[in-house]
Amino acid sequence: MKVELVTNLKRQATKILADLHLTKEPVLITEHGQPSAYLVDVQDYEFMQRRLELLEGLSRGERAVLEGKTYSQSEAREKMRKWLK
Repeated sequence: MKVELVTNLKRQATKILADLHLTKEPVLITEHGQPSAYLVDVQDYEFMQRRLELLEGLSRGERAVLEGKTYSQSEAREKMRKWLK
């Protein structure tokens, strides 16, 4: 992963962004020697967000199963039929 100082980002934003788009490699921005932010390509960020949403849905499903909050196939079919109208 590439690391850049925040001052370099201020001075060379266009170049840093061009490199980011070319390599697709995230850039860690540091301030006062400490990690401050990541720069990531828009497509990569959107992909990560979709993946996170999917994982959150799976987690909710697992929790529902553990808590016994499930439906039989016929109950689920009926609920979906009502929902799809």
